[in-house]
Amino acid sequence: MTGELLVLVDEQDHEVGTGEKMAVHRAGKLHRAFSVFVTDPAGRILLQRRAGAKYHSGGKWSNTCCGHPRPGEPVLAAAHRRLDEEMGFDCPLREEFIFIYRADLDHDLVEHELDHVFVGSFDGDPIPDPAEVSEWRVVSPSGLAEDLGRHPERYTAWLKPALNGLMDRKLLKR
Repeated sequence: MTGELLVLVDEQDHEVGTGEKMAVHRAGKLHRAFSVFVTDPAGRILLQRRAGAKYHSGGKWSNTCCGHPRPGEPVLAAAHRRLDEEMGFDCPLREEFIFIYRADLDHDLVEHELDHVFVGSFDGDPIPDPAEVSEWRVVSPSGLAEDLGRHPERYTAWLKPALNGLMDRKLLKR
């Protein structure tokens, strides 16, 4: 992780530079990211529980995968790369929207991301990398929204705004 560069952006997603991953998260600088939501044929969302050793939000439930594109890497290519790296499969993805959020995290880190949200569908079981994912499950969008409302501490900071954006746009079955 040391030395990994993130793409710094302005609020219109124009690149303004790069920064070392941990330094960017300590300073709370706005950077480019993505969140992938994969559903099964029944419309249930494939969730992952982040491995406990992750640099932040370890042990929390999140969307299928997420990450940061490398400098010069198209966001869609990065989403496919991380889906395979984290969950052990790939599938067609389409970008649905972008949002910006800022959240204080554990370990004195700040997530301040311009997040590209992708959706896809997959009919099979993932084979997650245990260094990235401790477990996985599928859940209905409405069931997830309900549990997020009751127990937000169980989930990553970006999951709720991303899920709300998908549901507001009627991109997920209830």
